[in-house]
Amino acid sequence: MITMKFLVVLIVLLTCARAFAAEPFGRASIEGAGGMVPGQQVHVVVDVFAPDFFTSPPQFPLFEVPDALVTLSDDRPQNLVQTIDGVQYSGIRRSYAVVPEKAGSFPLPEIDIDLGYSANGNPVKTQVKIALPSFKVAPASGQTSTPFAARNLTVTQSFDRDPASLRVGGAVVRTIVIFAEDTQAMLMPPLDLAQVAGLATYAKPPLLADGVERRGIGRSVETGSTRTETIVYTTSSEGRFSLPAISYSWFDVDGHANAAATLPAVGLVVAAPTTPRTRIDPKLDQESAPSRGMTRGLLTVMLLGAVDLAAALFAWRRYPAIRAGLKRFREQRRNSPHRRLRRLQTVIRVGRDDAIYRALQDWSRRLGFRTVTAWVDAQGNPRLAAQVALLERRLFRSRDAQLDRTALASAIALPAAEREDAKSALPDLNPTPRRPLLPSLLR
Repeated sequence: MITMKFLVVLIVLLTCARAFAAEPFGRASIEGAGGMVPGQQVHVVVDVFAPDFFTSPPQFPLFEVPDALVTLSDDRPQNLVQTIDGVQYSGIRRSYAVVPEKAGSFPLPEIDIDLGYSANGNPVKTQVKIALPSFKVAPASGQTSTPFAARNLTVTQSFDRDPASLRVGGAVVRTIVIFAEDTQAMLMPPLDLAQVAGLATYAKPPLLADGVERRGIGRSVETGSTRTETIVYTTSSEGRFSLPAISYSWFDVDGHANAAATLPAVGLVVAAPTTPRTRIDPKLDQESAPSRGMTRGLLTVMLLGAVDLAAALFAWRRYPAIRAGLKRFREQRRNSPHRRLRRLQTVIRVGRDDAIYRALQDWSRRLGFRTVTAWVDAQGNPRLAAQVALLERRLFRSRDAQLDRTALASAIALPAAEREDAKSALPDLNPTPRRPLLPSLLR
């Protein structure tokens, strides 16, 4: 009987010891560590685990590496579950993209990841230290001094009209799209566009995009990055012109060799402008000469026509700048604090849980907070804190909790600095106890 009790006590003590010893931990690895060359993305995968479940998501920081560019992947975090010594751990996986600029050895630093987890039913905040692995980059034979490495790169072009049917004074818009896999749009070098004699060339700022899906062979879908170049050619004289061929150099990671994507030369045919119909001026009888009033009116009409013509010519020449100004005005209006708040509240009411959390992250970063948790703590709003905690529980533990979307949307407000009305430089006409005109007389 004593032996049986001793065994029961021993089993209970061992179980409790495992429970108390369960703490968060992390690990890191390099995905596809072989055959890396300068300019190629090196994917560093980081896993963070916590016993039971997370009460606040891990905050993955950026770090610096000499002679390399480091970014955090925009992909959605991957949820993991693992059981170690009878204890179930919840995990979250994120990946970094490290782009080395030259060959050599690249030791990565140790990073600190802040998180919250549940210990014996109580929320605990802690910090996990993870030592990142190092890697080596070997020089590739024949690689250029400014490497740009990618996979499956293609270059395509299109025109807004037929280049062979232009007239003097007209314009044609040429759009060139560079698509590549396993790279980032900001790493793509610009096109080398030569000037064409007889044509005025205007290049618009490039458009960069990541996570672009493109239909491949069959039903496959390729995901990559794009750089879109837009060039406007205007004509001032008739004749035949040729847009030279384009060669875009890059390093093929799969083939481990330099490659080039080319576009053929394009011919432009510019015809003379349409001849206007000859105007026949009316002949006036010598006996019916125009009066002084009619002459004055004719001069006024001619002057107004000249002003209209000058305004139209100015608008045509400044069309790109005018359109850019209108675009900036629309962007500023669209991104005003009140409109951003309304968009956030709309996402909260109709969006998915992960979309709501991403919108809250963007809102907190715009207000100068590093994380959603820091922003919520600064607000001092219990109702907001409770709803954000429910949202994080649904995302990182289970969906048994019910989120009150209306309460969460109404708990978010603009900061006091953005709600203040502009203070007038003149005093109020009617003094009040709050803003007296003569404070000494009211005392």
